[in-house]
Amino acid sequence: MNTRMNPHVWHKVAAISGVAALGLGTYGAHVFNPQNPTYKEVWQTASLYHLVHTAALVAAPITSRPNIFGGLLTTGILAFSGTCYTVALLEDRTYATLAPFGGFAFVCAWASLLF
Repeated sequence: MNTRMNPHVWHKVAAISGVAALGLGTYGAHVFNPQNPTYKEVWQTASLYHLVHTAALVAAPITSRPNIFGGLLTTGILAFSGTCYTVALLEDRTYATLAPFGGFAFVCAWASLLF
């Protein structure tokens, strides 16, 4: 039995993430109107990192370790961008505890390309 994941699954993950990034970015640009304008910037940061790392996710199948690269990018998107979206939506920074782990996952994903 082959337990290895097909590296092209990352294209599907990127497609789902891309749809979410565009939807959330559009919501942030046209609908989201927090009481404190600082949270609009937090949303924009989440959206930027989400979209940029989703674009990188498309390349996961051509890396030497697609599951490591794709997994770390996906973890970063969920932990960093997801946390920033939550903080902005709730206008409460107490929910920001996972963001540094997401940022670290992004760094590790890019560093994994060295090996």
